[in-house]
Amino acid sequence: MNDSMAQAQPAFAPLALPGWKTAVSWFSAIVLAAAFLASGLWKVTDAQGWAIRLTQLKFPESLSLAAALVVGIAETMGGVMVLVPRFRRWGAMLTGLLLVAFMIYMAVNYTALKGADCSCFPIVKRAVGPMFFVGDAALLLLAPLAAVWAKPSSGLRSALVILGAVAVFAGVSYGVNEARQTGTKAPETITVAGQPYSLQQGKILLFFFDPECLHCLDAAKRMSHYNWGDTRVVAIPIQQPQFAKGFLEDTKLKAVVSNDLKQLRALFPFVSTPAGVALENGREKAPLTKFESEEPEVTLKQLGFVR
Repeated sequence: MNDSMAQAQPAFAPLALPGWKTAVSWFSAIVLAAAFLASGLWKVTDAQGWAIRLTQLKFPESLSLAAALVVGIAETMGGVMVLVPRFRRWGAMLTGLLLVAFMIYMAVNYTALKGADCSCFPIVKRAVGPMFFVGDAALLLLAPLAAVWAKPSSGLRSALVILGAVAVFAGVSYGVNEARQTGTKAPETITVAGQPYSLQQGKILLFFFDPECLHCLDAAKRMSHYNWGDTRVVAIPIQQPQFAKGFLEDTKLKAVVSNDLKQLRALFPFVSTPAGVALENGREKAPLTKFESEEPEVTLKQLGFVR
């Protein structure tokens, strides 16, 4: 009996991985999970803002909102699965496929996007360039390292339950953001040229812009040709306020300038510029997040802010 037991032990030995393989698998999984959860949760909690970012990255505007939600859900799902040992191989496959898709898209549009902001993670700033591909390639390398020494994935039903929970969370976040973006009361007054300026009467467009942003420059030039009627435009620079006057002169956009960014952004949050808020008699009529092609002219006409 002792001989038979001694012979059985080698058969089970391969099931125990060396400590360094387990450590590499966990390290790779944790780094991938951190990256994809940060990116995915950012998208699902601010799909409207990410739709703008995708449009700026040359993604079709009509599909940008749906893409932001789908990609955000996929990234979040990948981050969760790669962190759970029983789902790790599936998670590694999903995150790897997403990274390959991102790299192919950026490569195809490299000439148009070179130098553009492509930050997918909060705080971390990245631009389209050689280092973008180096960074994503490094993450891509972690996917097989996380999977190769993991057990075969199982539990499809449980994985689908997690997917459903992530999708519901994304839907609720989207609904909350939509509800928050309508009807907000503007401050009684802001400061323009050192004087109080009322926001409580008539139609007013708050235009948030970066004086050094080419996208903002292009949007303002197009807006300068709109027939505004009695609508007033208040331009709020998000940085370099000393360049605001020159920006308006270059674009020929008729507007007054206010530097009350902190007060206004707290009430009307946005992710990136250009951004706008249509006010009517002191209340938010609608947020403006699209400044491509025929927008925001089409929306402003529907609202009655331009003729």
